[in-house]
This record gives sequence, structure tokens and C-alpha cells, in this order.
Amino acid sequence: MIEKLQPLFSILPEVKSPVHRISFRDKLKWTGIILILYFFLTQIPLYGLSPLAVDQFAQLRAVLAGSFGSILTLGIGPIVSASIVLQLLVGGKIINLDLSRHEDKAIFQGTQKLLAIVFVLFEALVMVLTGAISATSPEFVWILILQMFVGGVLVIFLDEVISKWGFGSGVGLFIAAGVAQQMIVGTFNFLPSPTQPGVPAGKIPAFIYSLTIGQPSFDLLIPVIATIAVFLVVVYAESMRVEIPLSYGGVKGARGKYPLRFIYASNMPVILTSALLLNVQLFANIFQRIGFPILGEFSNGQAISGLAYLLTPPYSLDQLLTEPLRIIFYGVVFILACVLFSWLWVGLSGIGPKDVAKQLQGMGMQIPGFRSNRKQFEKILKRYIPTITIMGGAFVGLLAFGADLTGALGGGTGVLLTVGIVYRLYEEIAQEQLMDMHPMLRKFLGD
Repeated sequence: MIEKLQPLFSILPEVKSPVHRISFRDKLKWTGIILILYFFLTQIPLYGLSPLAVDQFAQLRAVLAGSFGSILTLGIGPIVSASIVLQLLVGGKIINLDLSRHEDKAIFQGTQKLLAIVFVLFEALVMVLTGAISATSPEFVWILILQMFVGGVLVIFLDEVISKWGFGSGVGLFIAAGVAQQMIVGTFNFLPSPTQPGVPAGKIPAFIYSLTIGQPSFDLLIPVIATIAVFLVVVYAESMRVEIPLSYGGVKGARGKYPLRFIYASNMPVILTSALLLNVQLFANIFQRIGFPILGEFSNGQAISGLAYLLTPPYSLDQLLTEPLRIIFYGVVFILACVLFSWLWVGLSGIGPKDVAKQLQGMGMQIPGFRSNRKQFEKILKRYIPTITIMGGAFVGLLAFGADLTGALGGGTGVLLTVGIVYRLYEEIAQEQLMDMHPMLRKFLGD
């Protein structure tokens, strides 16, 4: 049935794929250009937005990589929402696609792009018509929707440029850029706080100010310390791995290791889970608007009851004392969702036991002491990959949940994602630079 959408894929605008290998410098150039363009777009305000508008999704803003009040208010939300829907449909065999086949992978990517554009329009409509994004007057409602739609579609194509011409993915790059900006501003901002005139807004300047007036406030340093702690834990976790010994069948004595990371599904489970929580809030807004608040009620832009309230992200350790049951419920749901999306992501992104076994056999590799065949590879990989997939998904979920409770700068989840994204981006850049310096290595790896 999904194949019937193929005629639509051909009329969708598309970023042209490179016809030859892109050099390290060109990849760096395109990544830098898109990053500058992203920051420029976050500074373009929505024309007609009410000055009294409140960001209902402030606690998810870092993960959404959006800038409230700009044409990029939606951020990467529509892209990730489309990915969630397709992963659940393909993972549940409702849509039958074999992503190891080039044709099915092209259908998957085309459907995801089309669905992302649909979600851009849907989320823009919901946010404006439910009052989450309020206009100065009724005649500006459709102008706001149009601006948000244009911004959302631009993000889709900026992400596509990065994926084809740059390093990593646009989704990861935009998250890291937005969180890094929040961390720097939140730590070192010397401008006066809007809520406390005369007191610097940044944590460190505010702490220094508290010392100068003889009233030291060490609480100001807790978010800074929490940010550093999350950073160190994630870096350590990224270095944890299971290494499977390998030998190259064609070269006697040639041995190596195949590393299986502890955080095997990367940070995608956290991104997908956060986007899922956003959609719960969106649909709760819709149902309240039409008079059926089955997912909860909102007041002054904040959920005050129902599932929407239970799934509102925490922001401080104090909530664990004042609302322990709600925080525990949120934590359990968040961690279980991360495990589910971790499992789905591994199955759909071509890093499951079957896919890895096929890849290793195709490279002529074998495990010392075992016969070189795909079934044997798959049997051994099944001992490790499912376990580290579940454990890694639960770990990143628990770490993101705990980091949010500490009030880490940029949001605990945002810091977790940023460290993981930058770590993997560094590895990709280092590998690309190495292959540029040693062309024979590139030829050996089949690039």
C-alpha cells in the first residue's frame, strides 16, 4: 500500500546527492554553512506573535532544537515525530519493508520526508489554533501558521543537506548547537536577570555577585556541577564497549576487534521519547480545545491534570519531595519508552545481529575458533546486541531523567544528547580526516 505514495516522492523537492566522494574540507564547509544558517533563522521572529505568548514546551525546547518565537519554533519536532510513527509501523509489521533492500530503504526515506512535512503543518495548526502560540489578533493566525510551516520545512531540508554533504545529521547538529548556546549563556551571562533586577542572569556571575554582597548562594552552582557530572558520565559511558575478536580470512595473522558500544542505539531513544512526550502535550491541547480533555487540562500554558500533567518533564530535585508519585511515574514511563525505541532503532537502522553478521561476512572476517559463515556470526552477536540494546536504552533514559531532576544547564536531557552527539561527531571527523590523509586506507575500507 505504501508503494502507492511513490509518485508523490518524485515531486517533493530534494537535496541533490553528491556524485563523488566529498572531501574533508567540503564536508566541514557545508556543516559550518548550515550551522550559521540555522542560528540566523532562529533570530527571525514570528510576525504577529503576541508579546504575552508563553512557551508551553520550554522544558523540551533543547531536545526539539527550536527557538520559541522564531520561525524555527517547531525545530526538529516534525522530523522526529515522523520517525516515531514510521518506526512503530515498520517495527509492528503494519508496513512491510525490508530496509536492507535499497528500494525499500528509498521508500522508507521518501515516506518519512513526506510525513515530516505533514507533521510540520499539523503541529503548526495545533499550536496556533489551540493558543499554544498566540497571535496579537485573529487576522494574524494564518500568517503565524504559514511562517511556522515555512520554518519547519526549511529545517527538514537543512537536515537533508547535512546528511548528504556534511558531518553527522542535522537533527543532532541542531540539538547540540542549541544546547551549547543555552549552557554558555546560562553559565556566563553577565546581563541582569529579568526576574531579579541588578543580579546577573548567568549562574557563575550570579554566584560571584552573591559573594560580593556577603550572602554566598552555593545553590547557584548546583546546575553547573550537575552539567559537568552529566558530561563526565556520558563520556565514560561512550567509551564502554564489548569487543569481539576478529581475524581476516584473506591475510594470515591479520587480527582486529569489532566494538559493540554499551550505548548501542546512540542517543536516538531519548530524542524519540522526548518527541513522544511533546505529542502527548499537543494532543492534550487538541482534546481540551474541542471540549474533551481526556488527556488532561491546561491552565496558563501548563498541564495541571491527567496524563499530560503526569508526563510533564521534571525540572528540580524539590519535585521529588513534593510530588514523588508523579516523578516516579514519569521516570518509569520515560525509561521504558527509551528501551522500546532503542530496540526499534537497532532493528530499523541496520545494526541488528543479522545485519552486522552480513556485513562482517561480506568483509571476509571471521571469529577465531569458529567457522566463517553468517549463521555463526549471527548466533554470537545475538549473545551481546540484544542485551546491550536494552541495557543501553535503560541507561540513557535513567541518566536523562536524573539529569533533568538536577536542573542541569541546557536541560539534563539536552546535555546528555549534546555530549553524545559531539563525541560521535568527533569520531566521524577524525575518521574522515584519517582517510583523507591515507587514500589507501579509504580504498581498503571500500569507500
